[in-house]
Amino acid sequence: MADASFIIRRPIAHRGLHDGNKAVWENTLSAFEAAIAGGYAIECDLQYASDAEPVVFHDDDMERLCNIKGDVREKTSGELGLISIGGTGDKVPSLKALLRLVKGRAPLVLELKGREGDDEGFASAVLETLEGYQGEVALMSFDVWLLEELKALESPYPVGLTAEGVKESEFEIHRKAMAYGLDFISYNVMHLPNAFVSEQKQRGVPVISWTVRTPELKAHSDAHVDQITFEGFSPETQAA
Repeated sequence: MADASFIIRRPIAHRGLHDGNKAVWENTLSAFEAAIAGGYAIECDLQYASDAEPVVFHDDDMERLCNIKGDVREKTSGELGLISIGGTGDKVPSLKALLRLVKGRAPLVLELKGREGDDEGFASAVLETLEGYQGEVALMSFDVWLLEELKALESPYPVGLTAEGVKESEFEIHRKAMAYGLDFISYNVMHLPNAFVSEQKQRGVPVISWTVRTPELKAHSDAHVDQITFEGFSPETQAA
């Protein structure tokens, strides 16, 4: 297993340190710079643009974040780099732009947003973009085919399962994913505690939670896993 211990060192800012998409929007360079200034790790989402470049964006459709209709995967990274997020000065950043900004100043936890049957080259493009980057990086996904491919490509970065669920049938699916040799887990805080997470922690697998939005949920998460992915409050002061 790759060493994923760095991801539990500091609270992880969910999609960067945004303010609920008022002035500082999620998954923007402004949100990432704010997270760095706050001393937090950064979680963000990767999509696969039409020119085979990974870009930082959560949704499949662009309407919620950019007020235009259309599939983010039908745009090139260059086209996306001209599109405003939330009417702000921030544009849709590429993974390359994120790496240029961060420069190793904060750990990165990158979630690949896959589409089954339409992800050829996605995992390898992420690894190629990261090649030579001097900083701490972890990769994760809900999508087992991407995790399998990252491991098959011998990712030098920790690879983790993003997951949720409370049923034994769901735990069996998660266990099959872990059998690929995954290095950490990111689990829905609302589904803690559970048998799957407990057994993985006993194996020594680092576990983080998502998404913690209140001091009360932080206390709940802290009782069961190693670190939080948070938004909407300050984990240090516990102030809303």
